[in-house]
Amino acid sequence: MNEVSAREAEVLAALAAHRSNAQIAHALHISVRTVESHVSSLLRKYGATDRRELADLAGTQHAGVNGLPAGRTTFVGRAAEAAALREALGRARLVTLLGPGGMGKTRLAAVVAAEAAGVGAFVDLVPVRDGLVSRAVATALGLAERPHQSLEQVLVEQLQQGRSLLVLDNCEHLVDEVAELAEQLLRTCPELTILATSRERLAVPAETTVLLPPLDAATELFVQRARAVDPEFAASDEELAEVCARLDGMPLAIELAAARIGSLGADGLRAALDDRLRLLAGGRGMDARHRSLAAVIGWSHELLDEAERLLFRRLAIYVGGFDLDAASATSPELGRGEVADLLGRLTDKSLAVRRGSRWRLLETIREFAREQLTADELAIAQDRCLHWAADTATGLESRLDSPGWQQPYDEVAADLRAALAATAAEPDQTAHRLARALGHLGFARRQFRESIGDYRAAADRAADGVAAALDLRSAADATLAISDAETGVRLLLDAAERAVADGNVRATVLALAVIAVNRYPTGSLYDVPAERTAYLLQQAIDCAGPGDAQVTALLATAKAWEYGGRRIGADAELAQQAVEAARRTGDPVLIAGALDALTVAAGNAGRLRDARAYAVERMRLVGPLPRHEPYAAAEIIDAFHVAPTTATAVGDLRASAAAVGARQTTAPDRRVDDVAPTTATAVGDLRASAAAVGAPETTVSGGRVDDPVGDHPYISLPRLIRVTALTGQFDACVAQAEALWERWQRAGRPPVEWMSSALSAAAMVHGVRDDGLFELWQRRALEVARCTDLEDAPWLAAPYTFVRARVAVQLGDVEQAPGIVRRAFGDFAERWWAPYARTAAAELAVLAALPEAPELLDATAGDAVENTWAAACRTRAAARSSRDLDGLLQAAEVFGRIGAHFERVSTLVLHPAHTTEAQTALAALGVDGGGRQQA
Repeated sequence: MNEVSAREAEVLAALAAHRSNAQIAHALHISVRTVESHVSSLLRKYGATDRRELADLAGTQHAGVNGLPAGRTTFVGRAAEAAALREALGRARLVTLLGPGGMGKTRLAAVVAAEAAGVGAFVDLVPVRDGLVSRAVATALGLAERPHQSLEQVLVEQLQQGRSLLVLDNCEHLVDEVAELAEQLLRTCPELTILATSRERLAVPAETTVLLPPLDAATELFVQRARAVDPEFAASDEELAEVCARLDGMPLAIELAAARIGSLGADGLRAALDDRLRLLAGGRGMDARHRSLAAVIGWSHELLDEAERLLFRRLAIYVGGFDLDAASATSPELGRGEVADLLGRLTDKSLAVRRGSRWRLLETIREFAREQLTADELAIAQDRCLHWAADTATGLESRLDSPGWQQPYDEVAADLRAALAATAAEPDQTAHRLARALGHLGFARRQFRESIGDYRAAADRAADGVAAALDLRSAADATLAISDAETGVRLLLDAAERAVADGNVRATVLALAVIAVNRYPTGSLYDVPAERTAYLLQQAIDCAGPGDAQVTALLATAKAWEYGGRRIGADAELAQQAVEAARRTGDPVLIAGALDALTVAAGNAGRLRDARAYAVERMRLVGPLPRHEPYAAAEIIDAFHVAPTTATAVGDLRASAAAVGARQTTAPDRRVDDVAPTTATAVGDLRASAAAVGAPETTVSGGRVDDPVGDHPYISLPRLIRVTALTGQFDACVAQAEALWERWQRAGRPPVEWMSSALSAAAMVHGVRDDGLFELWQRRALEVARCTDLEDAPWLAAPYTFVRARVAVQLGDVEQAPGIVRRAFGDFAERWWAPYARTAAAELAVLAALPEAPELLDATAGDAVENTWAAACRTRAAARSSRDLDGLLQAAEVFGRIGAHFERVSTLVLHPAHTTEAQTALAALGVDGGGRQQA
């Protein structure tokens, strides 16, 4: 990342506080336009998608290292060790702080991390199970997986954005997994430093280790902690030195021992330690420091009364901590007040640590407590924990429509999953209830992979095959949030096999599988034979029972997709029947799904305004739907994708800008009737932007785009690039395209063919600027489309051809006209961009004086009806042909009305009365307005 100026840093801090541009300008005594310029610069430097992502990133930057544990007591000693650790972090990118449990590794790492520059996170790995290290790191950083990106790729993308520090605490039980992730992150994130704490090395190349010795200030620590218990405590230096020596200078052992000083005194403490150490002296496989810690923990345990011991060992079942309700669940025979009293006594004796309304046993102590459980006690504890987990998860699930559930969920998630993992994959009502609730909570928390796994776990614990099929259907719904339709189809077919006892459930999941193959044909789904989906559809029809309106609507929708003639195709008549059937159910999800079939059918037939009307209705339908429900999420996500696509397809660029959250601004220079747009893009206030263009209120929530995908770079950035290219916000377009290309490269070039048209749009900007980068960006578009020829990329053919035609018009490159015209007036399999390609090519034909130009203009009459941009372009082409100055003004007026500012000034430059001012406006966009296109 490039250096941020002092003024940019001030703007960044203000963004973190969610201030508007006007508020920032007032606070910093600068103009709003200057703020916009700084925001555009910061977007480029941080590679952020838009203002909202920049604000989120700014908040993280401002916070330093997230998740640092608060010190509950003063930090004593360790000055030399802290200095050694700082020095190691200054010269190495992976530093592991080594020492046995109880030596104070976590505290020292937190103290040093708090001083670190940059951003990052402190990740406590104690409650983390195998396979979830990446999830733990992502959660600490506030990240989630995204469509076509693994968690690791999301982490890499975030940690490549600047200087950062990750503290991975307590790695010893996950050494191999931590080492693998650390190697990957260090290899790909050059400004990342990792500080690990562990009882053993990670064994990663270039790892630097710092061994934590016994505490040099052991007596000082002992006195401080002892006087916290007994303010009158006093002992000689010799007595203190002897006690601390017996405890091997281990901070945790010292704290535990000091907690008992009030009742025993120094002499009694020494005698108790002597007894315990003699007991352990004959043990094998334990070094001296471990013996001293085990001695003091065991001795502390022996001094507990029976009720304290009972609760202490039962609490070991919780790996991530517990509140009073969780603690009470372990011991139902005890009253809540009695449990609270026992917890207080354990805390006073340093066997439990309290943080707010929650407690936890430090891991070394928890390990000891768990060893005290007999096999029978462990089984009982796990069963009680399971019931607590199921009740807690379903209670949190009931709060999903209200704010404030996220933090309580994050606090207990590790223990909820541990409780589920301890159950067998067999029918179990409580485990099934827990797994389903976890699936829903994980989805709502954007932990999509875990959500899918939880729903699959629910299926394995369901009472019967039909219940299992419903669980798998939920898992399949969740896969669509991350564009993994392949897995979704497999889950639906598995559900069909299990649902043999209920024909309607079986018909439902089979119909959904047919719809998914046709609607989302990614990866191997492209190769599914038509005969296979036809067979599945017939099976669904055959097993469906009469009278179920929802099943009828789903079958009608599946038929519309299956008989559409190709993948991502739908039969218009059958789609209309599907919509009518869906409306009879009153279910907005089914209606929105059927409307998508109708949208695609209309779009493929070139009826773009009809498609737009259906897309607008879908947005109204999905507006009130809960974003946390997997059942609804796929329709919500798709509706947000189709809305800007159809707005662009009909040439309504203002609506398209509102749909993607881009607010257009115009420069104060009014000399060409507001035709000179600012080259910076102000992104953020979507509610105001939507209101300005008359967008439906349901497209926004709380002033932000309410799209479950969020600000995903491969979805939101392409939308923004297309809009900024067509509206003439060229600097923003170029910056966002560069950011998108770099992200795609860093992420390993994942399959995201849909964004190829955005790279072609960026190529158009470079082309009209004539900066020598046009062909490079067209090649990049083909590269992302994974093809070398347009014949293999039907989704790219029309936008790619449009861009070539529009650039040729701007540069007066008439030699290319015959080839471009031939391609533009061929048959496009995907029609969304066809009006742009055809009318731009017709204008090129006029400019090149091709004999067929009049016929080509006539042939675009239908395009003009379907697309307002195409209508304006056709008017301009006709005016050029007939030298109709009034026609030029009419075209300019339409271009301005739809927000196509570049096209407006490009039209006015052809009018003698506006040429000079328009040339100035074009120059501000980096475009030569000298008039080659007028030749």
